[in-house]
Amino acid sequence: MQDDRRQFRRRLLAWYDRHRRELPWRASREPYRVWLSEIMLQQTRVAAVIGHYQEFLRRFPTVEKLAAAREASVLAAWSGLGYYRRARMLHAAARVVVRQYKGKFPATADAWRALPGIGRYTAAAIASIAFDEPVAVVDGNVERVLQRVAGKRLAGEEQWEAATHLLDAKRPGDFNQAMMELGAVVCTPRAPVCLTCPVVELCATRGELAAVAKPVPQKKREIDYLLTYRNGNSADAAVLLVQRAQDASLMPGMWELPEVAGVNGAVISLFRLRHSITGTDYSVRVWRGAPPLDASGKWIPAEGLRLVALTGLARKILRKAELLQGNSRPTGN
Repeated sequence: MQDDRRQFRRRLLAWYDRHRRELPWRASREPYRVWLSEIMLQQTRVAAVIGHYQEFLRRFPTVEKLAAAREASVLAAWSGLGYYRRARMLHAAARVVVRQYKGKFPATADAWRALPGIGRYTAAAIASIAFDEPVAVVDGNVERVLQRVAGKRLAGEEQWEAATHLLDAKRPGDFNQAMMELGAVVCTPRAPVCLTCPVVELCATRGELAAVAKPVPQKKREIDYLLTYRNGNSADAAVLLVQRAQDASLMPGMWELPEVAGVNGAVISLFRLRHSITGTDYSVRVWRGAPPLDASGKWIPAEGLRLVALTGLARKILRKAELLQGNSRPTGN
């Protein structure tokens, strides 16, 4: 068993050294950058994170800059990534690091877990990658690799124990990233590419484990939004947006287009798009027209939309309508 673990570590790390993806957060082991990437990558695809990660660092290059920023500015930089509680907790933790720790980051997983928004996985990932602490990680990708290698379902603490037994204590950060990389690009949820797996000979399953339950189907919903803008071709063009309540259960305080329950002949159909969020698949219809007389909201200058904390759907609509800064604008009122 010990020999198998040594072989597993050696083969996996050799594969990772040769084939790992060149991702922007792997260029540095500076704790701030590692922390930011780990928070952004939670429940979010790598391709969606890359651009946001680079833009976020441009706006907030240090933990001190992040701590000093307004929450609205942080949410605006986060807009499009979803799960906005992550951004709020990131901001809160930055303030703790600056005010209580004098800008010095914790060096251990246990200490990281004392910060807002940091759970067991995130703490272990940061401590191992940025500080070489020999602690294992378990995320969805690692869990899948562990279970297929073991040939059985693992639950709760079993997963962490299995990951700890496999961990290479000399290169913990690289090993943890290699496990996640293997699950992301080779040991995938469907149709794993076992022929290219560096540890296939040490894997009990060599394929998918038998399914134990059918995935819950996405709920489907149709929703209508009203896009109202004025002075479409001028420098003072603006869009009417509304702000979600601060106590809303989903995306509190974020800005979006007015939702309309029904439409009439006074509006024009612009386009349709699809959007998925938290288990619901939305079919979105966007209409152009004047706002209702009793509508509340705020006219936001088009040139400043990129600085507003928009919901992901609002950002998607405004991009498609070419109303975000940097795109051409349609003619308006």
